[in-house]
Amino acid sequence: MARQTGILCRALLAAFVLGYPLNVQAQAAKPQGPAEVGVVEVHQQTVPHTVQIPGRAVAYEQAGVRPRVTGVITEKLYTPGKELKAGDPLFQLDDASYAAEVASKEAAVVEAEADLPVKQAAYDRALRLHSTGTTSEATLETAQSSLASAKATLQSAKAALKFARTQLSWTTIRAPIDGVAEVASVSIGDLVTEGQTNTLTTITTLDPIDADMLDTSANILAVRKQIRSGTLEFNRKITAQLTLENGEVYLGEGSLVTPSASVSTSTGTVSVRFRFENPHHLIRPGMFLRAQVTLGTKSAVLVPQRAGEHGADGKLKIFVVGEDGKSKQLSLETAGSYENNWIIQSGLEDGTLVIVDGQKNLRAGVELKPVPVKIDADGLTQEKLVGLE
Repeated sequence: MARQTGILCRALLAAFVLGYPLNVQAQAAKPQGPAEVGVVEVHQQTVPHTVQIPGRAVAYEQAGVRPRVTGVITEKLYTPGKELKAGDPLFQLDDASYAAEVASKEAAVVEAEADLPVKQAAYDRALRLHSTGTTSEATLETAQSSLASAKATLQSAKAALKFARTQLSWTTIRAPIDGVAEVASVSIGDLVTEGQTNTLTTITTLDPIDADMLDTSANILAVRKQIRSGTLEFNRKITAQLTLENGEVYLGEGSLVTPSASVSTSTGTVSVRFRFENPHHLIRPGMFLRAQVTLGTKSAVLVPQRAGEHGADGKLKIFVVGEDGKSKQLSLETAGSYENNWIIQSGLEDGTLVIVDGQKNLRAGVELKPVPVKIDADGLTQEKLVGLE
């Protein structure tokens, strides 16, 4: 019995020793299936051509308020920070002397108006007598001169009265533009003078608001070259969207006002002004901004950014499904980005299957099993494939 057991053990050992390598070889030699990858089919399409440029918000209108007549401030008639309309009162000056001047000029007008009929009657009488030959030419000329002087005196008196009334109105200092006024720099009782350099307050129009964006002259030349070559169809209406300092995207869309006619000699940049509606006063003058400016459209292929990365040479490295069903690596020039996609204008044929999942450890020449996937607005695949990176 012991002998039979030993023989059996030796047989099992031999089978184990001889059979194990054979099984390993069989497993190693077992052919692997094609690599499963997620793909998207790309096509030529019309893509907005946008550029990102920095800038700063500037006031649409801003006015420093100064007195037009001399006087002592008796009242402040506005609330700082409150919206004002052009013509709203801001300050009141002591108007006693100006009211007295108006009264004096009114009296001068009344006197001149009373004298004019007298001079007119004297001239008419001299004219009748001269026509009958009972008065001399000199007398007629004197009467005519007196009448002309009376008319001139009345006109001068009326002009002086008009100016006196205007000066009286200037004792109420009013807002020259719509906007928001700063805190007053003067107090009640302060003497202000005509033509002084110091402002009483400053009014800023916040709606609309302007933004001066800066771009290099080299970039502008490159855009013009694309327009001339026909690769970029320029928009007749240039629009822009702003990103605020905290990264928030401003909802309003701005329109081009005008580019500067000159290039800065120190920075090599050109200032381009855009105008935005600003009803909630979210944007204030002086704020740093970034604008995404849509210059036009061009024909290109959009490749999801998750499909690949830029190499040391600056080109985008991606894998595609070749005509033989195997992986093929491409190195492409990008022309910027749009949403979560790279813009490719050459080197990628219409209908190409671009690999967006499972390409991490992929190499060229691998047989593939492509599975269509969809990319959402955040650049992620909506349907995650089992076993894919």
